[in-house]
Amino acid sequence: MGYVIAVSGKGGTGKTLVSSLLIRHFSKKSPVLAIDADPDSNLPEVLGVEVEKTIGDIRERITADGVSEFEGKIQEIIVEEPDFDLFVMGRPEQEGCYCVVNNILRVAIDTFSQNYDMTIIDCEAGLEHLSRRTTRNVDVMIVVTDATKKGILTAKRVKEIADELHIEFKKIHVIVNRIRPELKGEMEIALSEEGLDVIGFLPYDPIVAEYDLKGTPVFELPEDTPVGMAFEDIVSKIEEDLKSL
Repeated sequence: MGYVIAVSGKGGTGKTLVSSLLIRHFSKKSPVLAIDADPDSNLPEVLGVEVEKTIGDIRERITADGVSEFEGKIQEIIVEEPDFDLFVMGRPEQEGCYCVVNNILRVAIDTFSQNYDMTIIDCEAGLEHLSRRTTRNVDVMIVVTDATKKGILTAKRVKEIADELHIEFKKIHVIVNRIRPELKGEMEIALSEEGLDVIGFLPYDPIVAEYDLKGTPVFELPEDTPVGMAFEDIVSKIEEDLKSL
């Protein structure tokens, strides 16, 4: 079985950016399964991939036909790229509870992650993925925050809820995104006081902002940009984590 890395955090902190950089890094070594578990799907755009169908689109067919036909139908919505495969949660076709879609997502993660050396999950914003247990079998949980009190509290709650629900991540780390240099020390202390480990900082990067504005896939971000260079240090620490598991 391969490794599973999940990326969480409150909305707007840059978790999809981090997810895409992880996918790019690990897909250079072996095929990666990328999962967009956020109903407000942004990962395909960031990766430069067009997705025609999501789990939400085929929910009714899976529910009607049962689990025996599950794998074949999920195979219909997987987008196969040269270095990674992608499937997307999306929104259900009809209004109502997300319970069925989340259950399908859980089964999909458990079923398909076994076929890849690395699975990267871009979680939905907030903490719902914990209570719904869609991230129950994760090796490394990365919580992305910004330099705000609310971001720190969200990171703290991820750890607390995981403990309450007995979800055992082998490693849990925090990445602080869009950090100003003068705030690094203060953020590190604040997170440490909450029992959280900071694995690295990503600076504000005008090139990333330009890509966001123009809709250019961040997957194409040059590695010598401020974010690209800072990320290399972070991912090397994540790789050390994986070696120790």
